[in-house]
Amino acid sequence: MSNTDNSEKLIYLDNAATTFPKPDQVHEAVKHFYSNYGVNPGRSGCDLALVAEEMIHNTRKKLSALFNPSLVKAGKEKDPNRLVFAPNATMALNLIINGTVEPGDHVVTTMVEHNSVIRPVNHKVLEGSEATFVAPDGEGYINPEDIRKAIKKNTRLVIISHGSNVIGVVQDIRAIGAICKEHGIPLAIDAAQTAGIFPIDMAEWNISFVAFTGHKCLMAPTGTGGVCVADDAEIRGSIFGGTGVRSIEPLHLTDFPYRLEAGTPNLSGIAGLHAGLCWIEERGMEAIYKHEMELFKTLQDGLSEIRGVKIIGTKNLINRVATMSITVDNYDASDIGTILDVDHNVLTRTGLQCAPLIHKHLGTIPRGTIRFSVGAFNTKEDIEAAIKGVAEISAARNSTAIGTRTTEAVGKNKTVSV
Repeated sequence: MSNTDNSEKLIYLDNAATTFPKPDQVHEAVKHFYSNYGVNPGRSGCDLALVAEEMIHNTRKKLSALFNPSLVKAGKEKDPNRLVFAPNATMALNLIINGTVEPGDHVVTTMVEHNSVIRPVNHKVLEGSEATFVAPDGEGYINPEDIRKAIKKNTRLVIISHGSNVIGVVQDIRAIGAICKEHGIPLAIDAAQTAGIFPIDMAEWNISFVAFTGHKCLMAPTGTGGVCVADDAEIRGSIFGGTGVRSIEPLHLTDFPYRLEAGTPNLSGIAGLHAGLCWIEERGMEAIYKHEMELFKTLQDGLSEIRGVKIIGTKNLINRVATMSITVDNYDASDIGTILDVDHNVLTRTGLQCAPLIHKHLGTIPRGTIRFSVGAFNTKEDIEAAIKGVAEISAARNSTAIGTRTTEAVGKNKTVSV
């Protein structure tokens, strides 16, 4: 990842892809738990298996509480067995869509979505369902009334990204949830960019399903995620196999969590997820968010002053996460990313970020943008170095400089994810 020819510190600003580094206690928890309790939970009555199963159950409880703070405040408990684990948010979203939508049904979603929603919905359309992709305004925000207008008699699901992985906008889920409740339609949110950094309240906001991933703001290892299912929400199972209990049954079990889980769980990953949750609790989600947004403001202010730089989408500092996309006049986004990496040790994400519809809407198709996403471990010095790097690149905006620098970068075997 780092440039071996350059002793400067690696500056990681791609936290929307995955947070890096992770807290030390996450690494330690993974090693400790897998070394000492790495057996198959739920498949044996031995003490080690019982400890493993208890850790998994306690993680279900922590996540259920995280997504239902109003219930916690009222002294009530969300059914933890309706917190089901999956390898990532993509699989979680597939569970939701495949478990609620049938041929002839209509889905309301948006142009802000990640391909983890766009593609499963489009596959449902191929199978005979319908879909409406609601457009945001010029800053990337969805008007809740446009969701209301899109609802039809056969609408069976509204599914929407809580926070954009491209431009950082956070949608008004409370207002959209109220509209869904009026019409008796379940609401699902993709919380890949918000779970662990931005408040979510299923009970208060009338959310039926929260799809989350562990490896981003929850500070967990990759290969972790899942769905939190509201206690009154209906969903069919769509994966089938072993559960470790009632093995005589010829069909997959319908009670939770087994309805949406099958096979051996990611024990070490869930142990890391539990440790990540503890790390967030110790520091406080509000404090982590404040730190990230203070740095983000510095980044946005600094980039805004650079000639040729255009910030895509909103510049608001409220109702958003610490992610932004930019373009630089006369440069291809991938070239900027390569030069930042090779010459400045600044790692970003370039291209369409797996969200083509929002790029189409904002006019950044086909080459996309340079995305900066601030994380909990970034510093003011990181931000200043990123601003300086973009300023230097923008100042050399001619085709000769682009060609020369890109050739040099290829020669160093540096690559940029697109």
